[in-house]
Amino acid sequence: MEDEKEIKNGLGGWLIIVGIGLILSPFLLIFKCYSGFAPIFADNTIQILTDQNSPSYHPFWGPYLYGELTFNLVLIVASLYLIFLFFKKISIFPKYFIIFVVLNLLFLFIDAMLIKIVLPNEVIFDANTSKEIIRQFIYASIWIPYMIYSKRVKATFIN
Repeated sequence: MEDEKEIKNGLGGWLIIVGIGLILSPFLLIFKCYSGFAPIFADNTIQILTDQNSPSYHPFWGPYLYGELTFNLVLIVASLYLIFLFFKKISIFPKYFIIFVVLNLLFLFIDAMLIKIVLPNEVIFDANTSKEIIRQFIYASIWIPYMIYSKRVKATFIN
């Protein structure tokens, strides 16, 4: 039988699920960015929304769209950095992971509120937005306490 200390350190147990999620994260974020922003740039919608002479113009469209794109790119880079921290078992991983999860959740709320400035008649929390917020909230509710209280996390991320 393995020593209890050996069982509780290393990238095993529930950390395998965290690792799989981390590895998938940049790919999912890239797909989300590409599917959301490529059409806007490809069909010149960005030009229509940001041109002062366009009937669809709103002064906040440009900052909103470029801000959202920038934040998504930051999340992609952050997820790659988290993967590095995870596999190197660096001690700051749990803290940065928690920050990453909280920022994702806050971003969903802030993004929904900001779109209300540009499209005041739209429902803020439509079915897709609500589903994503609930999904992210459940994810945070599971993994943040795990990162804080898990003996395996404490024993693994010590470098």
